[in-house]
Amino acid sequence: METNEEQPKNIAPSSPNAEQPPKVPMTRKEKIIKETKSLSILVVIILIFRSVFFEPFRIPSGSMIPTLMIGDFILVNKMAYGFKLPFSDFFGDPVYLVGKSNPKRGDVVVFKYPKDPSVNYIKRVIGLPGDTIEIKNKIIYINGTPIDVKDVTSAEQGKKILEDMDDKFKGHNLKLLETKTGEHAHIIQQDNDNFYKVDYEKLTVPEGKFFCMGDNRDFSYDSRFWGFVPHEYIKGRALFVWFSFILPFSENEVKFRPWRIGTGID
Repeated sequence: METNEEQPKNIAPSSPNAEQPPKVPMTRKEKIIKETKSLSILVVIILIFRSVFFEPFRIPSGSMIPTLMIGDFILVNKMAYGFKLPFSDFFGDPVYLVGKSNPKRGDVVVFKYPKDPSVNYIKRVIGLPGDTIEIKNKIIYINGTPIDVKDVTSAEQGKKILEDMDDKFKGHNLKLLETKTGEHAHIIQQDNDNFYKVDYEKLTVPEGKFFCMGDNRDFSYDSRFWGFVPHEYIKGRALFVWFSFILPFSENEVKFRPWRIGTGID
């Protein structure tokens, strides 16, 4: 029986060698949009990393000598005292999602300067909430107990520090003292001819705040002058030095200290 319906035709599978339709090249505008998106994603990832995990800082002053030298570039652990909501500390007090804790005595911390939160400071935590702090003849008393110190100025360790001293401090009558703050063994520096801040009246550290001092005791603008550091101002704990170089336009001297690279901060 005949029919007028057309029979289905077999469709040959496309051959890999078959000619493909030419790709339409992206316009200049499309390229710019694509590159901008990629760059924006990268910037956001970097900002989240700096806000939550680790952030680099440069040491511009000598307040933490000899632990930190002028020109040291350090890495700070932003998770040391809790995991923060990304960017929350950019616009005010940080929001901790989990693990909020207090710094330990002796930790070297970066924080917002209480008198001007737009400025970052770095000091050592001396007094914890509830501690009584008193200074007599440059000796710190925590809860009535003095922190022991040992003069190492003439020891090999002290001589090396003095040899590497920044020019602005070389003319002072310096004394280097080995001490231990909490679990942190470190060295502090004093000027034997400086009697400006020998004593500090006994005070109790308020709840949620910390008493911080620089290791370069007679050249540090710290809690002795402007008070306590609130927990919400603390950005993180200093870990190690990853580079050390004094820029020629920031100081009278140019100095590169490759031997400080990788130095842990105790």
